[in-house]
Amino acid sequence: MGKNKQKGKKQQNVFRVANKQTKQKNKAKPVTSTLKHINKVKNEKVENLNKIFTEVQRDVKGLSKCTAPVPRKPTPVVREAPKESANVDSTAQLFSQL
Repeated sequence: MGKNKQKGKKQQNVFRVANKQTKQKNKAKPVTSTLKHINKVKNEKVENLNKIFTEVQRDVKGLSKCTAPVPRKPTPVVREAPKESANVDSTAQLFSQL
């Protein structure tokens, strides 16, 4: 009756994981098809916004041409020449008093 007994001791694993919990395997989900759909919708939105902004940009350019300011002539600035030449000695003396 005891013919199926093992002759040696069973070797146990050296490394053990404490509180090992088995996770249930989830089925694979179709990622690529949903990503393609998301990218398609996103590209459509971007194209729509690009069309809107190009129209706005054209309108702004048209308005800026109509309301462009008239170029003004720069007014020349006239400076008067100093009547008296600068007295360096007196200014140095005044600065030394400070």
